[in-house]
Amino acid sequence: MKSLITSKIKVIAFDADDTLWENEQYFRETEARFCSLLEDFMPAHSINRELYAIEIKNLFWYGYGIKSFMLSMIETAIKVSDGKIGVLAIDRIMQLGNELLAKPVLLLEGVEETLKTIEGKFKLVVATKGDLLDQERKLEKSGLAKYFHHVEIVSEKRESDYKKLLKHLDVLPEEFLMVGNSIKSDILPVLNLGAFGFHIPYHITWEHEKIDIEIDNPNFRELQSIREVAEILL
Repeated sequence: MKSLITSKIKVIAFDADDTLWENEQYFRETEARFCSLLEDFMPAHSINRELYAIEIKNLFWYGYGIKSFMLSMIETAIKVSDGKIGVLAIDRIMQLGNELLAKPVLLLEGVEETLKTIEGKFKLVVATKGDLLDQERKLEKSGLAKYFHHVEIVSEKRESDYKKLLKHLDVLPEEFLMVGNSIKSDILPVLNLGAFGFHIPYHITWEHEKIDIEIDNPNFRELQSIREVAEILL
């Protein structure tokens, strides 16, 4: 049942990866294959640690997404092998990245059902970060583009980025709801602006998105399923 607190909401923004469709599990599977490729040089857990450190370093230069991940895998391979990695192995790493780009877009349970239910009652937008071409491709393959009034693909999700989005949408913070799987990127920035944040945990979280914090805010909800968005707001 809609509460007095949530009754002001006019715009609902959804994160994409691991909120609308599967994503992180594909990266984990690729990481495992990558580590197997380099097992002659270093144990898997050490390779994972090196890869993560290089990914974080490269965020400034390459941003998020599969292409950035591919470059980080190549750099990691060169580092852990002390430059001994062969051309064929580099080619295999490129293949791993290309296979990741070609993965199917699998909607999470209840996503399209929920969008159909709330469509027309709120202005719906996608607010996600990552590689522009890859995110546009996934949205098109998902079949969900028809539900959204606007799509915002940014390099980061900071308070300043959400402020720009609110201005573009001509909406007040108290009229805006963000739904996503990341407390760090999807929830805390919008709560700090006075907007609403509904968190739907995904069973796998990238280390960079993990944050240990207790949220005590009337604009925050922890959900078990995306279906609860409609149950709360309608």
